[in-house]
Amino acid sequence: MDAQHSLSTRLYKALQLVFELHGCDARKACQVPAMAHLLSVCALVQMDGGDEDEAIAALLHDALEDKADIITREDIRRLFGEKVLVIVEISTDTDAEYRGGVKSGWHDRKRFYLESVRHAGPELLRVTVADKIDNARAILADHRRVGDAVWKRFNASREEILWYYTEAEKAYRHAGVNSALLDDLAVLVGQMKKIVVGGDLKGGNNEG
Repeated sequence: MDAQHSLSTRLYKALQLVFELHGCDARKACQVPAMAHLLSVCALVQMDGGDEDEAIAALLHDALEDKADIITREDIRRLFGEKVLVIVEISTDTDAEYRGGVKSGWHDRKRFYLESVRHAGPELLRVTVADKIDNARAILADHRRVGDAVWKRFNASREEILWYYTEAEKAYRHAGVNSALLDDLAVLVGQMKKIVVGGDLKGGNNEG
């Protein structure tokens, strides 16, 4: 293999760590491995021109939300540096004091996240935009399979989910993100809106 295209030691270490953290997990209320999502976000980031720090942060972007009882902010800083930590933090909707267990309310976490994003540097947001793309794709794909049952997986209504993705896209634009990824997200949000508001795709208005 060409050394120029081989995994760096840091990225390999991040892959090992993320497998230790999430390797036995599935995505919310389905059988898709959590690793599939993390690797997909990493691929989106790299294909959009993200650097090694962004690729590592993409792999670790769920760590502080889902594994805060195992890994800390200081662990991430020590292992991968300050920039990786900052990107992971901006991609996280739990506060700095969260150490696992019950999270605060859905609305509080999402509003906290949106406010943080609006004031973040656009160079820090590629990972979280890629995360939203992969999540939106998963919602739309599952909606094609199971219809409105997909919304039962969330701690919010389908209208609230649409609100969140719509506001996230606005927040990224407000922060100055200029990337083809954001255009891709806008398309996905539009498709989600057709389902929630228009009900013109499979299962659109089966749950009154």
